[in-house]
Amino acid sequence: MRNHIQQPAWTDQDLGTPLPDSPHAVSVCLPTWDSVIGYEESKISVTSRMECGYPRFFRHPLVNELFANAKDALCKENEAVAVFPHSEAANRAAEFLKKRGCAQTEVKPFKGLFALIFAENYFKTAMEYWRYTGEIVSSRQAEFQLKNEAIIKCDPSSLLQQLSSSFNCDDGHLFLYENGMSAGFAAFRAANSLQPDKKTLQLEFPYVDVLKIQQNFGQGVEYLNFAEGQDFDAMLKRIEAAEFSAVFCELPSNPLLRSVDIALLSKFCKKSNTCLIIDDTISSHYNVDVSMYADIITTSLTKWISGKGDVMGGSIRIGKTSILTDQLVSFFNKDNPTQSKMFQRDQDVLIRNISGFENRIKQANINAEKIVKLLSKHPSVDKVWHPSLTTRDTYNKVKTIHGGYGGLISFTLKNTKDSPAVFDALKISKGPSLGTEFSLACPYTLLAHYDELEWTEECGVPAHLIRISVGIENSQHLIDMIDFALKKL
Repeated sequence: MRNHIQQPAWTDQDLGTPLPDSPHAVSVCLPTWDSVIGYEESKISVTSRMECGYPRFFRHPLVNELFANAKDALCKENEAVAVFPHSEAANRAAEFLKKRGCAQTEVKPFKGLFALIFAENYFKTAMEYWRYTGEIVSSRQAEFQLKNEAIIKCDPSSLLQQLSSSFNCDDGHLFLYENGMSAGFAAFRAANSLQPDKKTLQLEFPYVDVLKIQQNFGQGVEYLNFAEGQDFDAMLKRIEAAEFSAVFCELPSNPLLRSVDIALLSKFCKKSNTCLIIDDTISSHYNVDVSMYADIITTSLTKWISGKGDVMGGSIRIGKTSILTDQLVSFFNKDNPTQSKMFQRDQDVLIRNISGFENRIKQANINAEKIVKLLSKHPSVDKVWHPSLTTRDTYNKVKTIHGGYGGLISFTLKNTKDSPAVFDALKISKGPSLGTEFSLACPYTLLAHYDELEWTEECGVPAHLIRISVGIENSQHLIDMIDFALKKL
């Protein structure tokens, strides 16, 4: 198997290969600027070479096979099907379709899972639900169910014990979901159940589908792009007046690596019993601790905690000082009675991967700070975003004693036309996702927001931004690779 720490996938011949070299990889090599654009525009020259992709956006071949089997077994002419991991997801997807005009839907058991049958012209809409909510069938689950009708009994006790120890939380306040987005959707549903008639509030530039959830479910969302100054002060007053069912933010944000003043925000949320939902994925709980401020903390276990890029998972934990603890625990016990919606074999893989978490994040912290220094001094670099530079004071308020500033870096070049050449010359693996032990780069804005680039520019997120998730490679080797790419100018 290819070791992407020693042999990164960065050339055109690597296009479409899995990152890592695993049948269950959650990333895929898109090695050039043009290949990213080709992927976004669904060009056959790119998509025909893709062996896999990020699972919510690109259905795994095994998942496609599962869908095809379900269609053959269950569908009539002009019908389509989507397979979900549990009946609750299938029924929620049915409601999603009905609200968008699909009059007839039906949910049926299929191979230990649940199939939603609907008019075939609504398949794209069904896949929007699949993408936005993360309530999806994993590749391992599809592989197993294609061969078996049985259901593997879920026993999350070992994983819960391992994670609760790492998170330093009560294991009864920890709940596992299929992936980080599924955890985020569950957090949204929990907050919405407490105050269903109110909008939510998004602070700072969000991960794309966190905003999509708030736009497509519930009562809508208000968005404050920069949570600072007079605009933030005015929003705090609105939070205090109980205008919102929940406030969402990431700490730090992605890809601008900005941090909200969480202590101040929490104070106003508690005054009005407004649920504060914070995602700590980008820097990880090793580097930041928001547990004294958040009501709900969401984490993508797919990223730094797994570190291997070969399994998806997500978690929810209840904040240590939440005044909503009883209501939230009651909701999640009903929503997730076994405390895990992860497929058992995915849990088993995650248990193996977690052992390297602390060493992984420590080395990523060290490597990233060295790369930040290189980029900050380079005459061709226009701007660098990293928590050590960006809203550092507010980040430091929640930085742990032993923690650092994380392994994610974004930067732009002074001459935007040089961005493709520099990206193409980067001799590190290139594709979506972050938090892998091998470094991973992408033109993030193109990849995540290709259809709304004008809006992202208005939000201060340039289309030519390059993002690097720094891995555990030798520091000097990484610096040499980045310096080599910049010399292409």
